[in-house]
Amino acid sequence: MTDLRDLYQEVILDHNRKPKNYHAIEDANRKAEGYNPLCGDQITVYAKIEGDVIRDVAFEGTGCAISKASASMMTTSVQGRTIAEAERLFELFHAMVTSEGGRSTPSPELGKLAVFSGVCEFPARVKCASLAWHTLRAAVKGSHETVSTE
Repeated sequence: MTDLRDLYQEVILDHNRKPKNYHAIEDANRKAEGYNPLCGDQITVYAKIEGDVIRDVAFEGTGCAISKASASMMTTSVQGRTIAEAERLFELFHAMVTSEGGRSTPSPELGKLAVFSGVCEFPARVKCASLAWHTLRAAVKGSHETVSTE
């Protein structure tokens, strides 16, 4: 179990150091901002949606390692998926990081996102891990209000 946790921690740290899709999308047709006042995380999510498919998604911002890694892995996970598929991933991810005492086993549908399964053991970090997801959800819905984890 310790080896698995070490591997998960390394994946998170790697995505923090070298986040994927960390840029603005100039021709994005959806955009939302998110803020986690507890940790100071700030994120902007850009999406290019065609029909019901997320053709391109990226982010910019500052935050802790968990926040940036979550945003990085989220963008790679939802790119090319339908809005409904992205919503399903959001629900599975959110259920995993909010499970009490880490009792739930991550859904196989989450794939590499399972590295965040240990976040549920640290309630203050749940908001860090889920900020990008809530912000993506707001972008997809076309919401112009800043998403806050408070």
